[in-house]
Amino acid sequence: MFILRYLWIIPALPLAGAALNGLFGRHWPKRAVDAVGLGATGLAFAATLELIREFARLRPGQVPWIESYFTWIAAGSFRAGFDLQVDQLTIAMLLVVTGVGWLIHIYSTGYMAHQGGYYRFFACMNLFTFFMLTLVMAANFVLLFVGWEGVGLCSYLLIGFYFLRKSAADAGKKAFIVNRIGDFGFMLAIFLTFRTFGSVDFTTVFRTAANMPTEAPGQLGVLTSICLLLLAGAVGKSAQLPLYVWLPDAMEGPTPVSALIHAATMVTAGVYMVARSHILYMHAPLAMSAVATIGALTALYAATIGLVQTDIKKVLAYSTISQLGYMFLACGVGAFAAGIFHLMTHAFFKALLFLAAGSAIHALGGEQDMRRMGGLRHKIPWTYWTMLIGTLSISGAPLFAGFFSKDKILFETAVSPYGGKMLWLIALIAALLTAFYMFRLVFLSFHGTPRFDEQETHVHESPRNMLVPLAVLAALSVGGGWMAAPALLGGANHFEKFLAPVFGAELRQTADTHAGPEQELLLTGIAIGVALAGFLVAWWFYIRRPQTPERLAESFHAPYQLLLNKYYVDELYNWLIVRPTVWISTFFLWRVVDEGAVDGSVNGLAHVARRLGERVRQVQSGNTRSYAAWVVVGAVFFTVLMLWPLFRMVR
Repeated sequence: MFILRYLWIIPALPLAGAALNGLFGRHWPKRAVDAVGLGATGLAFAATLELIREFARLRPGQVPWIESYFTWIAAGSFRAGFDLQVDQLTIAMLLVVTGVGWLIHIYSTGYMAHQGGYYRFFACMNLFTFFMLTLVMAANFVLLFVGWEGVGLCSYLLIGFYFLRKSAADAGKKAFIVNRIGDFGFMLAIFLTFRTFGSVDFTTVFRTAANMPTEAPGQLGVLTSICLLLLAGAVGKSAQLPLYVWLPDAMEGPTPVSALIHAATMVTAGVYMVARSHILYMHAPLAMSAVATIGALTALYAATIGLVQTDIKKVLAYSTISQLGYMFLACGVGAFAAGIFHLMTHAFFKALLFLAAGSAIHALGGEQDMRRMGGLRHKIPWTYWTMLIGTLSISGAPLFAGFFSKDKILFETAVSPYGGKMLWLIALIAALLTAFYMFRLVFLSFHGTPRFDEQETHVHESPRNMLVPLAVLAALSVGGGWMAAPALLGGANHFEKFLAPVFGAELRQTADTHAGPEQELLLTGIAIGVALAGFLVAWWFYIRRPQTPERLAESFHAPYQLLLNKYYVDELYNWLIVRPTVWISTFFLWRVVDEGAVDGSVNGLAHVARRLGERVRQVQSGNTRSYAAWVVVGAVFFTVLMLWPLFRMVR
């Protein structure tokens, strides 16, 4: 039980790696930086595997396993300790963070080999891993918030890694500021939680909430308020409507950063937090509806934008936003296990897609525009086949990992009392669009004739340290879904059974709403048909009739421009929020308050003191008779002052 007793070892390993590389990496050779960076995450992954072995020996009554190390904050009745916990949900997240994170670190040794700031990159990546592990292992809301803010800080540092490039610096600031909006709601939720329950510890809060009555569907009670404020934080961190705008710009960071932080781990923190707080949400139907609605609308909205984007990483960014919407939809309809399962499979295939895209970009010398690619499948076959596997998985092709998780979400949305036909239809349309724009990406990038100068661009396959992680993630994208295979395919949902101790009560509440095998088979068939339709339309547009997309863009110029410019949301935010804020800051807070009031009062006092000094200075004339006269005047004044009480007595 060594790791269970010393849970802090798992996050401490990447923290030590970050400290070593950050302090000394500048003077080390790359091999030493690699050894520290990879060793820290690799050992954390090994410790996680040992933790799973030890966890399997625990009795049900010992779960969750909580270790309290020291009291961090104590003020009156408030206490927040450095308390870590492990349960089935924690283990699922630990495997994603350490396992996928380690593969991406390995990939980075090839992708970043010729980049400046090599040691700084791995220091920030290790630091991010530490904060993400703190987030998923925290046993109270305050420590979770520390990890939450920490991953936001690392995201800012890594998005702006190429800080000499203005677009990267601006993207980092944008991500940091937009996330602060949601985080303000999260902080209010923590305050309200302590006021309501007298604690911020998960065990106390959830045990008390479980015995509280469920609020009415339209009631904005205290539990609903807490859940909606938590949702505000989740919307910002997981890039949902309306706070999604930072994630596409975050693609300014290196591709491994996009894979680890903005696809596989950090952006799923909001989903994890909602799932962790499922007891609160199950007692707040209004909040559940808000989660489901935001998730469904985000899935469809982001998918429509992805249809016409030309930057390969931007397509994957909007795809990430859309898939996160699916996870929120699952949590909103009460299918928390399905949402976490899609979180895991998404980590596999989306990390694979980003890394494969990075391999293609690496092969083309940094080119990211799909219109300047084409014909790559024979030049970089390993990259092509892994990209195709990831595309099949995210599109919901049968027997791939994404098929099982996405099909489960669609099914639960259709039959859950929190779902319905409208949400199911929106999610289904988003699935159709996903298959289309992902195969569009594959066809534009890897098929057809090369649209780049083959004499100037020497296309080459990536080195082995980049291809091995691709192969492992491809294998997980193919077979990673069978742990939750439906009974229709002769499987057993082992993943849902594994999470049952965490979500058991909620699974029992929705168990009687599950449809029979006939309806499940029908819904599965519809989902497969939709994915096939998306593939066929993309094949027709970009392989069979490649001139069709251009003609459609000309025929439907206004809708095409609307999607190409991302519904002009950034421009709208700039006009409604950014420009007024800058104006208020510049002309009121700076010119009026700072310069006029603050500086004016200070400068005014200085001016008065200077003028008074000038007047007093005139007394120092250097004339002896003048000084004698002033001495006489002073003596008379003080004499009168001293004798004045005597004069009053005489009178």
